[in-house]
Amino acid sequence: MITNPKSEGEIEMGISLSKGQTINLSKDSGSSLTKVFMGLGWDPVVQKKGGFLGGIFGGGSRGGEDIDLDASVIVLDSGKKVLDTVSFSQLSSKDGSIRHGGDNLTGQGEGDDEVIYVDLTSLPYQATHLVFTVNSFRGQTFDEVENAFARLVDDTNQKELCRYTLTEQGRHTGVVMASMSKGSDGWRMTAHGKPCQGRTVKDIAKDAVAIL
Repeated sequence: MITNPKSEGEIEMGISLSKGQTINLSKDSGSSLTKVFMGLGWDPVVQKKGGFLGGIFGGGSRGGEDIDLDASVIVLDSGKKVLDTVSFSQLSSKDGSIRHGGDNLTGQGEGDDEVIYVDLTSLPYQATHLVFTVNSFRGQTFDEVENAFARLVDDTNQKELCRYTLTEQGRHTGVVMASMSKGSDGWRMTAHGKPCQGRTVKDIAKDAVAIL
């Protein structure tokens, strides 16, 4: 169960990232980050019924089918070796520094559909990259998804730092949404939006490594 649901009207928007853009999180937050969460959301595509005449005579639109996407994070070291993954099938990292807020089976409603909490101060020292992904366990494609986003929030004050909104659709079943990487000047976040194929986080681990 997600413990930080927020409707869009309550969110003070952070920096809007374009695909491939990187920002320094320490500079933009004004201090060293300690605890953050990545909120990921999406909506089922709203489908028209009745065609042109249906629209004229009140056919209107209907909500899309439930979309069961799964948000995950892959933890890698400086050599891009996978250290751990957190997903609906493993809700906490082995060391407890990362926690998944729970699985959303529909994609319905406003705000975050799934949330991944990260205690940056408790991450193992080897953890250099955190790659956030979304994939469809049921095999539904991103042609059936709209308004997908990833937003990073400072969990100490609930301030949204940045967000990336996915604009592309397609027949792929997964997306590498964004990554956080640790450097000498602190953490940076990069928006990726890379399409990939796979129904579990393990299926798209190679794609996650390739974007770093």
